[in-house]
Amino acid sequence: MPEGDTIFRAARTLHRALAGHVVTRFETAYAPLARVHDDTPITGRTIEAVEAHGKHMVMRFSGDVTGPDASLSRAASGGPLSARLQFADAPSRIGRTMAPDSVLAIRHADAGRVGGAWRGPLALRTHMRMHGSWHIYRPGERWQRPPRQMRIVVGTADFVAVGFNVPDAAFERGVDVGARDTIAALGPDLLDPAFDAAEAVRRLQARSAMTIAEALLDQRALAGIGNVFKSEVLFEGGVEPFAVVGTIAEERLTALVAIAWRQLAANVAPSHGYGRRTTGRLAPSEGLWVYGRGGRPCRRCGTTIAFAKQGFGARPTYWCPRCQTP
Repeated sequence: MPEGDTIFRAARTLHRALAGHVVTRFETAYAPLARVHDDTPITGRTIEAVEAHGKHMVMRFSGDVTGPDASLSRAASGGPLSARLQFADAPSRIGRTMAPDSVLAIRHADAGRVGGAWRGPLALRTHMRMHGSWHIYRPGERWQRPPRQMRIVVGTADFVAVGFNVPDAAFERGVDVGARDTIAALGPDLLDPAFDAAEAVRRLQARSAMTIAEALLDQRALAGIGNVFKSEVLFEGGVEPFAVVGTIAEERLTALVAIAWRQLAANVAPSHGYGRRTTGRLAPSEGLWVYGRGGRPCRRCGTTIAFAKQGFGARPTYWCPRCQTP
């Protein structure tokens, strides 16, 4: 699953390519998103920003719609329209029977609607889950993935952004992002310039009955950590992944949060090369301390790295039995 650093770099790339440009093309394999586009055209709007919020990406569109009735953009008429449809990840075609794992939400409100169209700012929130990704192409450039994997296309005169196998997508009113949606429930974002480390520690302490590995994965405690950074942060902090949060001293929790912030920040730095690294070593095969290295010797002490499936979803965890203590 893409972690906070991957989403941050993707959002940064999309922002550089798309921000400030008018949408000339919008396509989607998802009927609910297509319905929003039909009622509330995405084409003609300006892409204001592409942002990362933990593992979520938000593409913001202006409320300025080109066309003969654009001057009516702040008027209000009609009643509220709201629908919530459930979809499983990566459907191969519209209309497939789907499980309620991920949700595509259409959120409209009456204020600002003209003839059924929401004229205020819109936002497209996406989550990649396990296999989703965003690519950027020049118009007419050959895609690196087959068209059947396309879920969303947002194009401008100069670039085309394609979301492949994106399982979780929702259009929201711009004002609702971070206020009344999934993002509002997230903990402090490790890659937010305003990251609140003290609040992150407080939220971890509130999960006193959880193991520290599971608590670090809880996006409501702090946002951005996935399986890789979970294992890497705990190794560098010397904390055993099965230690219960309530038994860990505040100073150690504070140190873990600081390590998490440093590791993620280092992996989105402009000078950072290809591949995720936590060891500081340049060789791709030496980039990580423990993740994916079960059965091999610890890079510090030589002890065999342990592996176990842990917590909800049986998420993989790697650690050094000697370097890490409860």
